[in-house]
Amino acid sequence: MDPKDFESSLSGKCIKTLKGYWAFMPDPLPPSIDYDKKLTRLLSEADRLLGELSGTGRLLPNPYLLIAPYIRREAVSSSQIEGTQASLNDLFFFEAAEFEAPKVPDVREVRNYVWAMEYGIDRLKDLPISIRLIREIHEVLMEGVRGTHATPGEVRRSQNWIGPPGCSLNDATYVPPPVEEMKQALSDWEKYLHSNPDEPPLIQCALMHYQFEAIHPFLDGNGRIGRLLIAFFLCERGYLTQPLLYLSAFFDKFRDEYYSTLLAVSLRGDWRRWIEFFLRGVANQCKHAISDAKKILELHNEYQRILGKTKKVPESAHRLIDEIFMNPVVSVSSLSKKWNMPFNSVKTGVLRLVEVGILREASERKRKKLFIAPRLIELLNSHR
Repeated sequence: MDPKDFESSLSGKCIKTLKGYWAFMPDPLPPSIDYDKKLTRLLSEADRLLGELSGTGRLLPNPYLLIAPYIRREAVSSSQIEGTQASLNDLFFFEAAEFEAPKVPDVREVRNYVWAMEYGIDRLKDLPISIRLIREIHEVLMEGVRGTHATPGEVRRSQNWIGPPGCSLNDATYVPPPVEEMKQALSDWEKYLHSNPDEPPLIQCALMHYQFEAIHPFLDGNGRIGRLLIAFFLCERGYLTQPLLYLSAFFDKFRDEYYSTLLAVSLRGDWRRWIEFFLRGVANQCKHAISDAKKILELHNEYQRILGKTKKVPESAHRLIDEIFMNPVVSVSSLSKKWNMPFNSVKTGVLRLVEVGILREASERKRKKLFIAPRLIELLNSHR
């Protein structure tokens, strides 16, 4: 890392370590921000749409109809930013097949992201966003996948860096604070979150995300943890009733801009560019989420109408309607265990949904057959 690249930074400073390499130490939050008309308009639009999305979640009789697919969309997109190849369909099939050995090994990492999100949202009932919470989330995220060598649940005890594959510390694009300075920066980050900051919540969220990535407190998984924190922050502060904002899809689509705007804060103190990018992402993804919510609920109602017109519908078929919106790939054997219902009773319901065109068999397996809801899968794969 060349310290000359950071000479004009207004967000921190380069420090030379005892081992002779340079690292970046971000200043404590908050920075000074100029709220001109453009930024105020962006903030107002993002706030309005976030409120509309939160209201959508609040009015749902069963919010999990949206929460489950939205969390999985976020998990896939956030993991793909880090180079995983698993798709949303890969995740659905992996979960439905009771975690058989996956065709795409990366899917385990995506599955862990789902678990980390669900764990974190539940944990926020008792624990605020804190160093303790991110350590717990990191342990869930890294369990049993590549990176387990990177001490899951523990902040790093050695230096890490960001750059092209195979680069050294001296050639790195960015070197976060050394261990002792990292601990102090992480403590300052936590204090900021607990200090009732004056900045608008979405600005706080943007600042919080950059600062976490600049500190890079873990040997692996920092990007995914940082993006999980966005959902945790918005839910903890009451700006989302449920984790319905899948912002990582925007970051993945504009991946180069995502990385460059974050780096620009460190290089030049260009907070403005990062905050504007972040707010555009929130507004964009809120629009998609609101639109998709309407389509998902319309399809749910259509499925219920189809069953309502069908004679002698077994109880398990009605129950399956909600189940497929949580995972549009189902297995009779796994649902039998989950519901504590006889295998043949579940099978009867599945076959009835096949008869009316809601489900179709997904494979030629003789045992543990899988069935999919094709229209729902197509909908959930749109707008990613």
